[in-house]
Amino acid sequence: MVHCGDVDIRRYTAGVRQPWQSSHALLVIPIVLIVVITVVDQLVPADVHLGPLLVIAPAITASFADAWLTGLIGFLAVGAQAYIGWHFGVLFSRNVLVQILALTVLSAMTVFFCVMRDRRVRQLAQVRMVAEAAQHVLLWPLPEQIGSMRIACLYMAAEAEAQIGGDLYAATPTDNGVRVMIGDVRGKGLSAIGEAALLIGAFREAAHHHTSLPELATSLEKSVARNLPDLGPDEHVGERFATVMLVEIPDEGHVTRVLSCGHPPPLLLGPGSAVTVPVHPAPPLGIHGPTAGDYTVDVFAFEPGDTLLLYTDGVIEARDAGRAFYPLADRAAQWAGSSPEELLHHIRRDLLDHVGGCLDDDAALIALCHAQSTHRTHRHGPGLHVDGFGQQHGVLPPDEP
Repeated sequence: MVHCGDVDIRRYTAGVRQPWQSSHALLVIPIVLIVVITVVDQLVPADVHLGPLLVIAPAITASFADAWLTGLIGFLAVGAQAYIGWHFGVLFSRNVLVQILALTVLSAMTVFFCVMRDRRVRQLAQVRMVAEAAQHVLLWPLPEQIGSMRIACLYMAAEAEAQIGGDLYAATPTDNGVRVMIGDVRGKGLSAIGEAALLIGAFREAAHHHTSLPELATSLEKSVARNLPDLGPDEHVGERFATVMLVEIPDEGHVTRVLSCGHPPPLLLGPGSAVTVPVHPAPPLGIHGPTAGDYTVDVFAFEPGDTLLLYTDGVIEARDAGRAFYPLADRAAQWAGSSPEELLHHIRRDLLDHVGGCLDDDAALIALCHAQSTHRTHRHGPGLHVDGFGQQHGVLPPDEP
């Protein structure tokens, strides 16, 4: 694995420098400088010495080339300095020897800093690889389609160069439909990532073993309460919690069930419209540990052709220069007829334009499109049942019992 990692790092660092290395014409600049300085030094009066300016050549080369090319240009510069001394017959004079020595030392120092820079680039590449691997372990890429449900997801980390943060999402098929979770862990850093990993792991397992969404939420609450003390200092336990939205989309019919644990309600996008799905949120996970009877399941009609948009508060709380929040519902309504991938592409570009290119908080979105109402072939194994979903609020479509 180490050898594979080294290969990937070399590929990455090569990709970083590719725009520079592919333009070998840049090497003409230091070479031309060496030639020009050498020629002009021979044309100016004898009391004017331009040889020390040759140090500019390796210094410029270091900005776009690796240590080997920088060393080559430094060698040419030292050779040019020696040629100037030979041309005037003073090669072994004290002044010329000192200039040659000084230029050699400065060129060697430039090469040394190039080596250090390239080492830091490789280290940064390694860190990015680890972060990317951690992201794939923590946030598995969602499938583009589960049955008749098309899915697209988007994650934008607030931290510079970051791949992961405190937002989370997951989706899993069951015998009778699809269950989706999106959430937001309070805080940042390793403790937030650890809690996000805890929730995702618990959801992927519990989603197949609990009949109702309240039972699933209770299982997640127990996992959080049981493992939170191990994720950080004891004095921060009361400050750590997570908002979560659980969604269940059955294979048959158009009734979709949602359960909110302090999470923003989803948007239902129809032809040219974006409607906020009414929810009755319970407290976030990790607050006081409610039981299944404390949760409320809300239901709504998710018709073929509609798109359900789930998001974290990093989207709706993003502010522009005038401190105005991002109007997600209004903007999403403009692209209601787009595919899930196109919808998230438009939102991402518009959101970054709104905030001026840099988010203050992590942001995650999931778009689910109900393409058709065909029955999906059941997968074998443990799954959920269609009854016993706790308290339900909402309006059922006429064709549902």
